[in-house]
Amino acid sequence: MYLVTPDPAHGLVVAPRSSDDLTPKTEQALTAQGFTWNNEIEAYTRPTDHDPEAVERTAGLLRALGHYVIS
Repeated sequence: MYLVTPDPAHGLVVAPRSSDDLTPKTEQALTAQGFTWNNEIEAYTRPTDHDPEAVERTAGLLRALGHYVIS
């Protein structure tokens, strides 16, 4: 399960519920979309992106990979 949300301090945040959600395919897809892992908050971030449409696109990408998503 993932949470996808805009955050004023971090941009677009994609947070896995647990490390089990971090499949190689998912990590590769997020990296290809410009996300980087942020150890401090244990989530992927894309710093300059606060667009609500980006939330929906990213949530759709994760759903297509078989994940449950809260956005």
